Amino acid sequence: MNIVVAITGASGAIYARECLDLLLANSSVERIALICSDNAVGVAAHEGVTLPDSERIERYSNDDMWSSVASGSARWDAMIVVPATMGTVGRIAAGISQSLIERAADVMLKERRRLVLVVREAPYSLIHLRNMTTVTEAGGIIIPASPSFYFKPQDIESLTLTISTRAIELLGLTVAHPHWGE
Repeated sequence: MNIVVAITGASGAIYARECLDLLLANSSVERIALICSDNAVGVAAHEGVTLPDSERIERYSNDDMWSSVASGSARWDAMIVVPATMGTVGRIAAGISQSLIERAADVMLKERRRLVLVVREAPYSLIHLRNMTTVTEAGGIIIPASPSFYFKPQDIESLTLTISTRAIELLGLTVAHPHWGE
């Protein structure tokens, strides 16, 4: 699979790093297109998160509207926005493609490919809820960055990994991790 990973300026860069690590560990993933907003870079630095490097990761500027991820005829199978700001969710819901992240998400929806948004906001306003509903009705998948405690995580990474693994599974990939009831 060829996966687009977009990182916006919401807090929670650890989710992005974990998702990239999980994708790189998955033999089904051939290529990863990585797009970071300007604010994502600043937030990751502030939170002390370093993103992995790999020959399978192709980095794209968020203002490069000529890249392959901006075209429905390109062979990108799925996209995850992690973490997703509510501003990004709103622009995706409205079909506004002012950046490569928004355009790539628009392509996923119009081509009926998988789009997963890991939203990082609390509380939600009515506008947030309506935008998430619109994205869901258009075929996107919303997963709030609300970790679970079933497995009694011992540290932050174990806690956030409960969301990162679910998000990667929502892309249609298999991730080895404990499931509830097993």
